[in-house]
Amino acid sequence: YQMADVTKISICEAMELLFDYDEEKGKHVKDLEREVDIYEDKLGSYLVRMSAHELSDEDSAQVSKLLHAIGDLERISDHAVNIMEAGKEMEEKGLRISDQGIKEIKIATQAIYEILGISIDAFKNNDLELAYKVEPLEECVDDLIDGIKMSHINRLKDGHCTIEHGFVLSDILTNYERVSDHCSNLGVAIIEL
Repeated sequence: YQMADVTKISICEAMELLFDYDEEKGKHVKDLEREVDIYEDKLGSYLVRMSAHELSDEDSAQVSKLLHAIGDLERISDHAVNIMEAGKEMEEKGLRISDQGIKEIKIATQAIYEILGISIDAFKNNDLELAYKVEPLEECVDDLIDGIKMSHINRLKDGHCTIEHGFVLSDILTNYERVSDHCSNLGVAIIEL
């Protein structure tokens, strides 16, 4: 569960850096990602060793689902680094996303906070009721991101945004979408267990 907590902290800190980048905080996100990698290595090795023993079908299924879950948590922390790097790129290049773009990203950020919080709480507490809330949220995040992409295209057409802004925005949204997908995987793993 500590791995899940560290993963959640890494994403939350990374998202905070999108519009207020700080080099020390950026380094901290990388440190957290390395910590999650260590958890994945150690927990994965332990679970693989366990699976070498004769396990009941139920225990074997649980080991398999936990292996997938730690993989999803590790990938979420990878996306945290990508999100942090998007914030760093905006800072270094002096990129200023339009006010409407900022509002949209902040809405998407809130959605990621919500789905991440619910999926990690469901995982840590083995909470089936919470787990069932994850997939509908993931679909909402997908719809929200699709809407933001269309809104950006309209701003491009109207000359309110640039292609360079679009690349950074696309990176952010792609990482948000992937985080949401991995949260969905966590929810599904709990339901299947």
